[in-house]
Amino acid sequence: MEISRIFDLTERYRVLYPNKEIALGGKNEGKWYHFSTSQYLELIDCFSAGLLSLGLQPGTKIASVFLNNRPEWNIFDIGMMQAGMIHVPVYPTISDQEHRYILEHSDAEVLIVSDKSTLKKLSPIASEIPKIKLIVSLNEIEGVKNWQEIISLGRENIESKKAEIQQIRNSIKPDDLATIIYTSGTTGNPKGVMLSHKNLVSNFIPSSELLPIDNNHKVLSFLPLCHVYERMMNYAFQYRGIAVYYAENLGTIADDLKAVKPHGFNTVPRLLERFYDRIIAKGKDLKGYKRFMFFWAVRLGLKYKINKGNGWFYEFKLKIARKLIFSKWHQAMGGNLKVVVSGGAALQPRLERIFWAAGIPVLEGYGLTETSPVIAVNNFKPGNLKFGTVGPALQNVEIKIDEDGEILTRGPHIMLGYYKDSVATTEVIDSEGWFHTGDIGRIEDDIFLKITDRKKSIFKNSAGKYIAPQIIENKLKESDIIEQAMVVGESEKFVSALISPNFNYLHFFAGKHKIHFRDNQELIKDPVILKKYQEEIAKINKGLGQVEQIKRFRLVCEEWTPVTGELSPTLKLKRNILYKKYDHILREIYSYGGNEENRAKKE
Repeated sequence: MEISRIFDLTERYRVLYPNKEIALGGKNEGKWYHFSTSQYLELIDCFSAGLLSLGLQPGTKIASVFLNNRPEWNIFDIGMMQAGMIHVPVYPTISDQEHRYILEHSDAEVLIVSDKSTLKKLSPIASEIPKIKLIVSLNEIEGVKNWQEIISLGRENIESKKAEIQQIRNSIKPDDLATIIYTSGTTGNPKGVMLSHKNLVSNFIPSSELLPIDNNHKVLSFLPLCHVYERMMNYAFQYRGIAVYYAENLGTIADDLKAVKPHGFNTVPRLLERFYDRIIAKGKDLKGYKRFMFFWAVRLGLKYKINKGNGWFYEFKLKIARKLIFSKWHQAMGGNLKVVVSGGAALQPRLERIFWAAGIPVLEGYGLTETSPVIAVNNFKPGNLKFGTVGPALQNVEIKIDEDGEILTRGPHIMLGYYKDSVATTEVIDSEGWFHTGDIGRIEDDIFLKITDRKKSIFKNSAGKYIAPQIIENKLKESDIIEQAMVVGESEKFVSALISPNFNYLHFFAGKHKIHFRDNQELIKDPVILKKYQEEIAKINKGLGQVEQIKRFRLVCEEWTPVTGELSPTLKLKRNILYKKYDHILREIYSYGGNEENRAKKE
């Protein structure tokens, strides 16, 4: 059956998966609960009817702020869309200033919050925004209208509202606005990306067709549903009738993987890196023969090739490694994995190799909020996978590389524009419909897209040589002792790096070497620690070109996170914030005087 609007998924459920016992599963206070297809669809209709019974009109903007993923998010999402209302999902971890800006700028009239902590943070802000007339909670909160009250109201009025809901559904066209998603951004105020039904449908249907799983399988969801990547993939899962389970929070993922035993999940590279680091840390605790076999398997995995073939002797050894070592990796992830999809940032090729060697297929893709989001993705079709790239273009997506190396894309996935910002829209979408991504890349083997850096991140040194910092940063983050890094050196003679250490590893290392310290500030100044990092940088420099090599580095005592502001919610460096925060260190690195301009700063 044809799907042209997002809420058409409900009809697809009714026709193809009417008796599915578990459409969605959630976990609250350690206990799992489920919604069958019939329950899910009934709640969607009741929520639509309840919103209309409250007097809300089609076109109303409804903002939602959830601390963690829940099945109910989908009930709200599709329920409001089939009633003609516009969903504005918002990250819970952004600053009060950003929350205020988004709630005001979006013209939201209703705010849905998940719990008391979210309400406590947002209630004072919402009270100062005249347009917000109603706050609804997911959890029971005294004095706040609960979502079940809206469901009950809808259930009471469902018969009288059925015709109105159907009339609204019939009036909505594929090109109509479905949602406004505010980009996290690394500079300035967030921009409201307007996505139509057609934008997202054109992305989730072809994405779903690349999945090696169907309605007989299940997935675990833990990335924020307010991010377009996880949201689009959730539509893709529902399109295929796949049961979607939601992890209770990021801290319970390991337990939830074992409990759900999913056949797939979406992730960002940082979570895969942490999973890998934990596995390696456990391997280092092994003794004797077990330790030898563990690292023999790891070394073998890092040599894995996907297309060129590995040879019969390699495959023989890999079979042994999978049985003795990698099978335990599988069990730690539930034991049933058929696919892991990674997006949001660059994935280290070494992780792709070793997870594929372990029998855990990891597919890397690429896109932006403005492109709904997928532009390209590696997949299981013959010849459609290459390590170190983000794969071939998704169906119906055009890609071309501009003269300066910028990646351009065109097709039905391109946003309607930025909400209330036509100037910014025309800056990124040219007269021929090409969206300018701001990323630099190239096409390899006439099919595979490779991302090399952000256009605005690339800088010239004082000799006029171009430096792509993201490539160097990704190499730095492959180290066990480096959590995050920012490479600098615009208009300077040499490249330097600010490094946020992996403090978990560093504390263990300090204990092992009897290094005494009061806090992280003292720890990063210890000569033994500095020597350790100097050796690591020297090793990384061997794989870099002459002008790319890091001549100086400085450790910082803070961990960089979205909460503390150095990273965006999608874990990208906020360079402008980091330049300001560590201006004194940059001045010291490049020996600036007190009145001298910090030339390392990028505008």
